[in-house]
Amino acid sequence: METKTVSSKMHSLVILYDMHTDFFIRALDGISDEDAHNRLNTKANHVAWLTGSLVQQRYEMAKDFDIKQQQSADELFKDHKGIQDGVNYPSLEVFKKDWKSISPLLRDALVNATEEKLSTMVEMPGMKYSLYEFINFLIYREANCIGQIALWRRLLGYEALKYE
Repeated sequence: METKTVSSKMHSLVILYDMHTDFFIRALDGISDEDAHNRLNTKANHVAWLTGSLVQQRYEMAKDFDIKQQQSADELFKDHKGIQDGVNYPSLEVFKKDWKSISPLLRDALVNATEEKLSTMVEMPGMKYSLYEFINFLIYREANCIGQIALWRRLLGYEALKYE
C-alpha cells in the first residue's frame, strides 16, 4: 500500500518510520527481562535502557505535534536521562505496549505534517533546528538504537534480528 504524505519530503521518512516500528518489536523478540538488564560487565547501555529511551523519543516527538501522552516509564527517561546504575527498568512488555500505543498516533501526525509545521523551530540547549531536521535526526537515532539492540541480541546469545 502506497503511503501518501501531505509534505512530499516526509514520504521516505514515513517509510523508515514504518520499518523501525516493526524492527523494534522484532529486535526485542524473546529477550528476557533479566538479559535486558545485563551490561556484560561493561558501561554500555543495556537493552532495557535502549528500549525505554527509544520509546521516550517517540513520545517526545509526538509532543511536537501536540500529542500529549507519556510512556509508563516517563520519570526514568524524561529530560534525556542517561542510564542509571542500580535501577530496575520496566519489563520489555511494558515498553512494547507503550510503543504500540504511540506509534500509530505519531505516524498519522508525520503523514499529515504540513510544510508550515515542518518549518517550525525546535530549540534544545545550545541548538536550534527546524522540526523537519529534528525528525530526520530522530529517525536516524531510531535506526541506531535498534541496531544496538540487534547487536545485544547476538552478544547475549539470541538469534539475529529477523527482517522478514
